[in-house]
Amino acid sequence: MRVNDLHLLPRFADGLTFLYVEKARVGQEKGALVLTDDSGKISVPVAALGVLMLGPGTSITHAAVTTCADSGCSIVFCGEAGVRFYASGLGETRRSANLLEQARCWADARIHLDVVRRMYRMRFEQTLDPSLSLEQIRGMEGVRVREAYAKLSRETGITWSGRAYGSNDWDASSPVNRALSTANTCLYGLCHAAIVSTGFSPGLGFVHTGKNLAFVYDIADLYKVDITVPIAFRLTKAAPTKLDTAVRQACRTEFRRTRLLERIVPDIQRCLGLKPEAAHLFDTSDDAEIQPALWGPDHNVEGAVNYGSTQ
Repeated sequence: MRVNDLHLLPRFADGLTFLYVEKARVGQEKGALVLTDDSGKISVPVAALGVLMLGPGTSITHAAVTTCADSGCSIVFCGEAGVRFYASGLGETRRSANLLEQARCWADARIHLDVVRRMYRMRFEQTLDPSLSLEQIRGMEGVRVREAYAKLSRETGITWSGRAYGSNDWDASSPVNRALSTANTCLYGLCHAAIVSTGFSPGLGFVHTGKNLAFVYDIADLYKVDITVPIAFRLTKAAPTKLDTAVRQACRTEFRRTRLLERIVPDIQRCLGLKPEAAHLFDTSDDAEIQPALWGPDHNVEGAVNYGSTQ
């Protein structure tokens, strides 16, 4: 718990404020949250918080939960530095404005396609020709991802023969594929926490569809090539004794270094055509039967396919 940092909490009007706490007890005194650990305790004005993220080693009292609920502060139970998402409680998510806007965009085929194009545009970081079809854009993205894997394979010397893994036989996957799965799971946790804590639905996806985390996959895809893919290849080359553990720790460090959570919330809003709002993070420390699919304006197409090789 970094006591000095907590005094810097901005007003809620300044943006959506996330407070991450680990290895501390969260209580309530005189209408405020009180964080206590071996170094002492400090009072935190709950009205300044949008989301309270509880990491490993935390406990919270009934009174503190009630105070958060009354003040519209969401509570998220997560892994270290938010790399895993476990559960959440109601806060400002009781307001349905964000969910209704997401549902409106999802249900209208024309607006849905606009969101898909906007997501791909954010990945490319360039303007796309408006005459390009969804299939052409999807193929371009597939080529981009394939080239990213090939480039990292050359740089690290790690043999790359494609994304292949089996959730039922983890050890049968290649080390780099296991590293990629581990890194992406960490990213999904952080994106999931950001989505539910701001009142959006993790299941209403635009590029992805058919799974209850479809929107989580949509948002995570904005960052994979820049963050989790390089981490997976770099650590596979380093060959640590416990690769999965090393990958999770590296993701935690990189998420903190890049302040990724602060980027996710406004990026969600940009994807949906909403006005992006600032987000601030203060840090105190089997669906295998459901086949993945990608949304299309006329019909869904098979997921887990690199469409860059089909062009």
